[in-house]
Amino acid sequence: MIRKAVIPAAGLGTRFLPATKAQPKEMLPIIDIPTIQYVVQECVESGIEDILIITGKGKRSIEDHFDRNLELEERLLKEREDEYWYNELRHIDSMANIHFVRQKEQNGLGDAIYYARFHCGSEAFAVLLGDSVNDSVIPITQQMIDTYEQYRHTVIAVQQVDKNKVDRYGIVGGTFLSDRIMQVSEMIEKPAPDKAPSNWAVAGRYILTPEIFQAIEQTPRGKGNEIQLTDALRILLQTESIIAMKIEGRRYDIGNKLDYLKTTVDFALKRKEFANDFAAYLRKKLNEFDKV
Repeated sequence: MIRKAVIPAAGLGTRFLPATKAQPKEMLPIIDIPTIQYVVQECVESGIEDILIITGKGKRSIEDHFDRNLELEERLLKEREDEYWYNELRHIDSMANIHFVRQKEQNGLGDAIYYARFHCGSEAFAVLLGDSVNDSVIPITQQMIDTYEQYRHTVIAVQQVDKNKVDRYGIVGGTFLSDRIMQVSEMIEKPAPDKAPSNWAVAGRYILTPEIFQAIEQTPRGKGNEIQLTDALRILLQTESIIAMKIEGRRYDIGNKLDYLKTTVDFALKRKEFANDFAAYLRKKLNEFDKV
């Protein structure tokens, strides 16, 4: 039912300066794999191979990453011991049918999604933020597709956060229909803790119906003088139901430095080639830290 995905990746990444002065935050590696490659892989593992990435100025390296590099491939073929990496590179440039369009101005997530209206047309589509990755048995996007097929309404992935951190997220409120499913009645972008309807935060994944584009057209500028997707969803909520789905799995937010460090450690401990040595190194450093 869901054949297309949109990955907004046009943000400036100011929280990672100076690293993001000349490279997109979505290209920051988790060890040796760019963050956005994990996001594309989640689409593919969920059965979606038609992907539109919304980029902006200074994001050309994202396009280059998913394109072929014939000179590098030729070099790897000549060095037989690098055949593995040759096959890996060919996998990257053929893993999905990826399109690109530029967001001409930094006008917010809602505006970025609006650039997808011609690509998605009258179809419902998935949205995956380009600066978060997930670790789950069933891909989060697949979980959302299954929920959409049941309810046939807009679906928002949510997770619980500390009440004192609700001002960092879009927050939803409503009535739970089951342990994982909420009928949304209220949405607020980055509310003050005493104004939040709950501590259920939007988790960077959506299934949107095409009616979202008309709602975005009606959305005034909000937080940061930008067109917020949460505000557009509030307008959409006036005419159709919205479902929030509690994710099964763990979401890693690459949008801030501390969470990026935690993500790198967790993913490193899953890599068989150096997990044991890395764990031993961490134990050694913790012992040294405790003695300080």
